Amino acid sequence: MSNLSEPNASHLTNSKKLGFISMMGICIGLVIAQGGMISGLQGIGIGGTTFVAALLAAFLIAQFNAMSFAELSLMFPQEGTLATYTQKAIGHFPAIVAVFSGYVIVATLAVPVELFLVDAMLGQLFPGGYIEKSAPLLILVILTITNLVGADVFSKVQNLLAFALISALVILGLAAVTGASEPHPALTGATVDWGMGGVMDGSFIGLIALAMWLMVGVEFICPMVNEVKNPEKNIPRAMHWSLVLILVVFLLFIYGASMYMNAEALTTSPIPYLDYAQAVFGQSGLLIATIIGLTAACSSVNTLLAAIPRMLHGMAVQKQVFPQLKAENRYNTPWVGIIMLAVFMAIPYLVFSIDYLIILVIAATTSWLLAYIVTHINVMVLRRRYPDYVRPYKTPFYPLPQVIGIIAMVYVALNNSPSPEMINTVFSITGSMLLVVGIIAALWVKLYMKRGLFTPDMD
Repeated sequence: MSNLSEPNASHLTNSKKLGFISMMGICIGLVIAQGGMISGLQGIGIGGTTFVAALLAAFLIAQFNAMSFAELSLMFPQEGTLATYTQKAIGHFPAIVAVFSGYVIVATLAVPVELFLVDAMLGQLFPGGYIEKSAPLLILVILTITNLVGADVFSKVQNLLAFALISALVILGLAAVTGASEPHPALTGATVDWGMGGVMDGSFIGLIALAMWLMVGVEFICPMVNEVKNPEKNIPRAMHWSLVLILVVFLLFIYGASMYMNAEALTTSPIPYLDYAQAVFGQSGLLIATIIGLTAACSSVNTLLAAIPRMLHGMAVQKQVFPQLKAENRYNTPWVGIIMLAVFMAIPYLVFSIDYLIILVIAATTSWLLAYIVTHINVMVLRRRYPDYVRPYKTPFYPLPQVIGIIAMVYVALNNSPSPEMINTVFSITGSMLLVVGIIAALWVKLYMKRGLFTPDMD
């Protein structure tokens, strides 16, 4: 059977395409965020060894997610990524819902929280001499400009950010484990539990939902499929090896924290990595924590500004969004989408406070899990419908990764709330978001595109 869809011709020469290191920088860019660092420190405070087991399980699940994205992105190497795969498997309606609920809304709400955390630390670092909300807004403007001037500039910035972030986390973790900067203190109160009870009785499963936030996001390399070298080989490798590096860095990071902070401090501090850095490095710890938070926020923003506008560009080509999002500038970047997303990120940051946004982020990230479920379903549907379609990468042990991945995502979604009291609120907000996106998507597909909601489209 011949291919039903030809790969888009890349508009970059091979010499200008992103190499493997740059690809890993993109994969790491969104995963190692401040939210993930906070979740990791809270998790080790809650469970100790039990959380480590949960993190290993989350690592395996994330590898399954990467397998599905790798198979699909190389089958259909267009910039639409999830929308492209989904329209070909189960129709335009779920394609639009998955991208907007799983990526656009999440980015719009999550990035302001990252910026608020940076703002709070800069306020502490420069008391009385810092203009509130100014530096993160300037960062957003600068990163918008670097993304507008092309993938080459973006990759250089991303490589620098990823290197600085990984280096800072490794230095903090090694200094904590070795006690090279400040001797290990005699901790009072309940310390981190390193017993094996939670592993042996299976209770670690209850912490997988928390651990997953340290392992999601490597698929943001997929929208760059036409701008990377040897994508058939490097996209799967970049995702899989990035997850290995992320796991090692986080394990070092959280283990070191257990030597300087007791369980209560880890679970109750609003910014535990700030307290962690100060415990390890003393007065200079605030500067170290600010560097970590700043590079993590910049890396996340930079990755999102590169990936999501390319998703929207691909969707515009398929008439799934406004045609203006197809526009590219002389650097071949989707400038309308980049500017639009930057504005979407800036508005909640300027209008709201972090207290208002956190609950919205928790609700929105639940819909992110829907995108992973849809991705696994796409692989299974396309394997059955088009078994002879050319697949440069095929998921090993199919369909186990997809089946386990779907079950895991459903479990994480049902256990996404940080406290039982928030469950109803989180699901009410998530449901409302999905309802609004669903209604708009249904009307768009039926009235503008004049297609069936769940009619696959392999054109």
